[in-house]
Amino acid sequence: MSRARLGSLETAHGTVDTPQFMPVGTQASVKGVTPTDLQATGTQILLANTYHLSLRPGEDRIARLGGLHRFMAWDGPILTDSGGFQVFSLGHLRTVDDDGVTFASHLDGSAQRLTPERAIAIQEALGSDIAMVLDHLVGSAGSVEGVRDAMERTHRWAGRSLEARRRSDQAVFGIVQGGTDRELRAESARAIAALPFEGIAIGGLSVGESKAEMADALRVVADVLADDPRPRYLMGVGAPDDFFVAIEHGVDVFDCVLPTRLARHGQLWTSGGRLRLGNAGLQDDPRPVDDACGCETCRDYSRAYLAHLFRAGELLVHRLTSVHNLTYTLDLMRAIRQGLRDGGYQALRDRVTSQFAAPSDDPQSTGNGPIQARSETDAASDFRLESEG
Repeated sequence: MSRARLGSLETAHGTVDTPQFMPVGTQASVKGVTPTDLQATGTQILLANTYHLSLRPGEDRIARLGGLHRFMAWDGPILTDSGGFQVFSLGHLRTVDDDGVTFASHLDGSAQRLTPERAIAIQEALGSDIAMVLDHLVGSAGSVEGVRDAMERTHRWAGRSLEARRRSDQAVFGIVQGGTDRELRAESARAIAALPFEGIAIGGLSVGESKAEMADALRVVADVLADDPRPRYLMGVGAPDDFFVAIEHGVDVFDCVLPTRLARHGQLWTSGGRLRLGNAGLQDDPRPVDDACGCETCRDYSRAYLAHLFRAGELLVHRLTSVHNLTYTLDLMRAIRQGLRDGGYQALRDRVTSQFAAPSDDPQSTGNGPIQARSETDAASDFRLESEG
């Protein structure tokens, strides 16, 4: 049974149509593109990160400069992630206790303390439209005991986060944990749903589990939340074929770095499937990336030119490919919403999943295999790739 649904999020900075995808601007910037570019792609809401912005430039500075919207010149809605993903991804730099997390800053090694109360305070200073509670995320390979311990800590932190909130104009979302264990997932969904959050996020996925395991966890949460009208946000998922599975389990909002990260590595998503700029045959190809796409990249530039920029290491290719992949993703979201309205959803699902579900020999592929991590700043490999050229 499909639980796909249409809806909207009402925020102080505008309405967000759902299902919807949020480009990731971890440090108040979606890598390689401007707010004007984002508007052209159809972006309605962005994600920024509490932990990283608290380190640099600092939430107090951003508040003095008019808040996060003015600081990054984006007047649409913003959701801020709490730093819970960094609890997982920066495991070598942190220690967790029942009160919170102590990080050794990846910038200068200084000790940084993040608690549920501090995470809310930072997000209130930033002035985002939606704030996330601090959660304890552990990998899918952890023991059941370890997953339960992190889940129960997440529940305690959720209650403390609600007690700490002071702004009435900022929604707060709780986060369901529980790994891939069905009983823990159901228990966590019930615990978070019992609290007066404005929305419910599904965390602890997109961290190495298989697509089948992710789908099973989503099914469990959907069953528990079947009659809950609040918006649901699946954290860190952005592959085209994954959207459909999640939407059919009641998910309304997604975020992921995948469209822009793959773009910088020369992989483009098109109405015909994947296109890789490293393919030698593109060097003499005068066609646009995708005849069905109306983005600036497809209107003005050829595959041959993009292949040249990619091979030459020119930074312009990062912007042009990112604009295209974001446009593809947001156009897909619009098509999904239209399909849910007019009955064309299943045909769209069949076409897209057939194009993107096949295995690939590309190491950056979104095909069958482990789900991609979602951080733009926490992967050491991305630091190296960003510094090349």
